[in-house]
Amino acid sequence: MVWQAANLDSKKHCFFDASGGVSGGKYASLNTNLSSRDKPEDMHRNFEIITAHFSKMPEDMVTLRQSITADAIYTDAPTWFETYADGAVTTNPNLLLGIKTADCAPVLLADYKHGVIGAAHAGWRGAYKGIVENVVRLMLEHGAKRDDIAAAVGPCIQQSSFAVQDDMRQVLLDLSAENARFFAPDADGVHFYFDLGGYVETRLKNAGIENIENCRIDTYPAQNGYFSYRRNTHLGLIDVPKDYPTQYSCICL
Repeated sequence: MVWQAANLDSKKHCFFDASGGVSGGKYASLNTNLSSRDKPEDMHRNFEIITAHFSKMPEDMVTLRQSITADAIYTDAPTWFETYADGAVTTNPNLLLGIKTADCAPVLLADYKHGVIGAAHAGWRGAYKGIVENVVRLMLEHGAKRDDIAAAVGPCIQQSSFAVQDDMRQVLLDLSAENARFFAPDADGVHFYFDLGGYVETRLKNAGIENIENCRIDTYPAQNGYFSYRRNTHLGLIDVPKDYPTQYSCICL
């Protein structure tokens, strides 16, 4: 299902799901992962569908070569998968910021009063490294006011689907003992279930953002209609690295 946050302008943002595109097979249908083996012409058409939702074109997009960093950029010009970063900020009303995900948390932020928007790709590693805080910092540097920023944490893998090992848990506990509350022990005594959305929401709160909506939609169950890297892995659908579909989340002024 397409999801929109109540605290963001409904005409100026959208967390897209896997539907509504033209891709086929395991990429069906609104795939946006240019690193996959999907047909390039189908993915270009998918980006046309996404940007048309905002009465824009792919040439108006800020798209990033995402990884698992805390790097965020400010830009006032479009960029087509040229810049390595996991977050972006702009004050240009002609641009559309986009983030691709397939279980990680997409985060969209806006200070409409001062004309500043941001977007972040927040997997657990990126959130741990500070991607959320870095996007907020860039927004403030370009005129946003903390009290006027609204943020939304979009569909991502939820706690009941996100089993992790203790080594990952220990990384976050070393950062703060308070992070223990984001982990629920599995019955096997080896794994823990991690609340990614809750962790990202808390990082936003710690950055001073109070107007937050967390959708709590799980990308892992196929019936929810989202692409999921973990689900595709469990189903044996990833034959080569990076060959999996992703959905997109976008925001503009």
